[in-house]
Order: sequence, then C-alpha cells, then structure tokens
Amino acid sequence: MNIRNFLSERLRAAMHTAGVPDDCPPLVTQSTKPQFGDYQANGAMGAAKRLRTNPRQLAQATVAALDLGDAIEKAEIAGPGFINIHLSPAWLGDRLTAVIDDPRLGIARADPGQTVIVDYSSPNLAKEMHVGHLRSTIIGDALARLLEHLGQRVIRQNHVGDWGTQFGMLLAHLEDRETETAADAALADLETFYREAKARFDDEPGFADRARDYVVRLQSGDARCLALWNEFIDISIHHSEAIYARLNVTLARADIRAESAYNDDLPKIIAELQHQGLAVEDQGAQVVFLDELADKEGKPQPVIVQKSGGGFLYATSDLAALRYRCHDLDAARILYFIDARQSLHMQQVFAVGRRAGFATPEVSLEHHPFGTMMGEDGKPFKTRTGGTVKLAELLDEAITRAAQLIAEKDPELSAEEREAVARKVGIGAVKYADLSRTRTSDYIFSWESMLSFEGNTAPYLQYAYSRIRSIFRKAGIDPATLHGPVVIDTPQEKALALHLLRFGEVLDQVASDAYPHQLCTFLYELASLYMAFYEGCPVLKAENEALRTSRLRMCDGVARTLATGLDLLGIEVMERM
Repeated sequence: MNIRNFLSERLRAAMHTAGVPDDCPPLVTQSTKPQFGDYQANGAMGAAKRLRTNPRQLAQATVAALDLGDAIEKAEIAGPGFINIHLSPAWLGDRLTAVIDDPRLGIARADPGQTVIVDYSSPNLAKEMHVGHLRSTIIGDALARLLEHLGQRVIRQNHVGDWGTQFGMLLAHLEDRETETAADAALADLETFYREAKARFDDEPGFADRARDYVVRLQSGDARCLALWNEFIDISIHHSEAIYARLNVTLARADIRAESAYNDDLPKIIAELQHQGLAVEDQGAQVVFLDELADKEGKPQPVIVQKSGGGFLYATSDLAALRYRCHDLDAARILYFIDARQSLHMQQVFAVGRRAGFATPEVSLEHHPFGTMMGEDGKPFKTRTGGTVKLAELLDEAITRAAQLIAEKDPELSAEEREAVARKVGIGAVKYADLSRTRTSDYIFSWESMLSFEGNTAPYLQYAYSRIRSIFRKAGIDPATLHGPVVIDTPQEKALALHLLRFGEVLDQVASDAYPHQLCTFLYELASLYMAFYEGCPVLKAENEALRTSRLRMCDGVARTLATGLDLLGIEVMERM
C-alpha cells in the first residue's frame, strides 16, 4: 500500500469539500521530524494563494472536512497552513501485518504492464569489458529487474558494437597472425590483440588500406571475412557472458541486438528521411537540420546521417534501432543508460526520430546519463601505469579483498563458505558503491570505503540481513510458522513500521526517475531503524508471547525487505557471514 497516495486521495477530497479546485494538489510528504507527525500536507498555501484567501483558514476547513477513518489518529494545523498528520498505530499494525503476510511484501504488479525497452551495457565486441562499462551495466540491470518486479514487460537490449572500421583492422591482423599460430591463441587476450592491430593501423604503411578493404568485403558478405568476424563475435560474447555471470547481471546472449542487426535498414532510413524532406545533401553528405536544437544565433543544428563517401554513422544505426523498438517491439518507454558525454547525440537521435515518425508520439524516450568512476586522485579510474582497468581484474581484486576481511571477521567459516561469502560481499560492494551514488554524479572508487562493514555499504546491509536471520536460527524458529497481528506500541516500532510501509512508494519512485540510489538510501535507513528497534525493543525476551511474535514478525519483514531490495539491485545476501 502506498500511504502517501492514500493520504493524498483523502486530502484531495477534503480540499474539494473546502472549495479548492481539483487541480490543486495536496502536496503530501513524509515528515522529517516525528514530533510534527508522520506525514505533512502543504497544499493549502498554494491553493489559498490561487483563491486569494487565508491559508491557515483553508487548512482548517480542509481538516474539518477530512475523513479521518481509522487511519489518522489526528491532524493538526501548524505555521501558516501546514497540515501535520499522525497515523494510528493500530492502523499501521494492520497494514504491516498484511504486508508481512504477502509473499510480495505488498508490492502490486501492473496489470497490464507496459512494454519497456532498457538499453544498457553495450560493450564493443572487439575488446574486453573494462571499468567504463560497469555503470551502464549495473544501473541498467537494476532498473530492468525493478521494472519487471513491478509487472512491466521488460525487453533488454544490449546494443553491442560489432561493425565498422575497427573490425576491418582486426580481421586484417588476424589473417596475418593465423599464418603464425592458431586463432584461439591469437585471441586469448583480446585487449592485447586489439592494441597490436591498432598500432599497425596507425603506423604500418598499407595496413590501414587493407583494413578498409576488409570492411568493404565484410559488408559485401564475403564468406571468409564473415567466418573470421563470427569467430571474433563468439569469443567476445563468451567473455561478456562470463563478466555478466560474475556481476549477477541478467543480460543473456538472446538480449544482444548488435549494430550489425540494423545494416539492411540503414539505406531505408536514409531513403525515408530524404522522402520526407528531412535529409538534404550538404557537401556530399546527407544531413538533417534541427531547428529545435538551434544555437544561440538561431542556426539549426546539423546531424549527419550518411557520410559523403556513403558510409553510415552511429546516429543512423541508433535511428534504425529506435524505429525497430517503437514499431516492431511496440515500446511504451525506452530507457537508454549511456554516459553523460553522449547527451547531445541522444538529443539529436530523439529529435530526428520524432520528426521522422520513427518514434511514435506516445512512446517515452529517456536518456538516463551517468557520471564517471574516479580514482582516489580525482581523475578517471585507471591502472597505476595509466592503462584501462579490465573489469575481470577489478572483480578478482574485489573478491580477494573481501576474502581477507571475511577470514578476519569469522575464522570459523569453512573454506567453501568463505569463498561463497567473499564472492557475494566483494561483487556486492563494487555494485553498491556505484548504485548508492546519485547516478548523474561522478564518484570516487575506494576499496576501503566500499568494503566497510559500517555506513551505507553492501557489506553493512548484507551483515544486517544475516544478523536478523541468526536470531531465528539461534531460537530454532521458522519465520514462516509465525502468525498473528503486528503490534505498534513504541516509537521505535512505529518508525520501523512507517519505513517498511514505504517500500512500494520508493520502488515506484525509482521506476519513474531511474535513480537506484533512492532504493539504496531506503535500505540503509531501514537497517539503521532496525538497529534502533532491536536495541530498544526486546525480541526473544519480550514481555509476552503475543509481543514476542509481533516483534519476530517485524524482524522477518525487515529481512525480507532487505533481501528483496538488494536482489532488485542485483546484490546477493547470505544466511551467515
């Protein structure tokens, strides 16, 4: 149940009775201080200004018309016209009982759900994945998981780079290397292989021309080139699949819709743009001029969709992908998780797509940019020698560091248990450190802070979950066998109950705004409120059996909410750590 929506409906009806127009919102928010109530409605001020009346009097008229029912214990007027709402502990207990009884913790599923396309990860298949792919991969996956949990029909689209000049370069290099050694050996280290090919492309006379010739042969369907190209693709996808499995990311081979999938559509895209008078020739290239993105002098912004030599650009394949997603997949929303440096490019694609009808008017086109992972020196995260950090090596180090910490904290764990816990803690720490930051901000990558068992970190939340489960384990109680009402008597119980009941509200907010840090903040605050509850309210030594059961059920509700929330972020929990 979304309490804020529930209160908004009650207050909107009361404001209507008090003479307020229906389009004036009640502006319900959670109170920041318990002494001012549980929720606060601030809509009377704006409505009073519009009606040219006294806001406090309007707030009083609203409260007088408010249907309190059994939910609201009292409503008070404060300041110039704030309405402070105190919810009934008995009503909260009933709501929380229903939530804990529900396998989905009260989270409703949309029926019918929208079709939502989530475009994320998108590595180049010529190279190994590096830290630059981390943010798109884990942020996009968190949103895909969350939207699916809410009942949306999510279609993942991994728009991988598998075409273009770089593949001609690689094919030419591979053809030469195959005279020396087997292809598998040549491709054992994709990153090294790519650097070798790039060095030849830049410095070796004649090699660049050979590479371009391979591109033409590849695009013309040359059987030998296609065979080598497919070998590259297969090895690269195997590498990506291994990374996704370690990261606990839900992308699969079937989610790949590569650039090459749109090759046959690119000439059609140009023809349609020309037919509509949108693409015109300019210095031999085909260009769309966008008035809506004009500069300060009013000059429309040019978007090149075909080069003078006939080649296509990223914008062309992105337009083809946009048309496919809108018309073939029937998307209602398309979410692109691409870094902030591509913001102008995405604006151009969306603008051309709208004007050309490739995107239907109803579809929501959303670029959700993100900042950069920075090293502790404040510069983009690199190796000590200044090179690109391979994602596989970063994950290896995370697990190794976590294993050392786990061994110190619980030396009684078996080697097998320690290995499993270290993997979940290490990978979880890397993911949570990213997801808990505001998506659009840069953040500092720090092993010490992300692996800490204190503060807003994955290890802290994973440990909080395992501590709650240890209560049931030590008491020999299966939480599934507990029944009975949840009783809200103390301030700690009320604060915890209010927070637990906000879970659905937070998920809806993240689904709308695509800011996973809001869920991270909710989970961290939940764990902190639980600690205050546990310290102030005896659980196993409660005064009577009914109260003991009530508090154990609250413990179970917290544990399940932590596990569900972390799972939506792609982070695993463990019963013991």
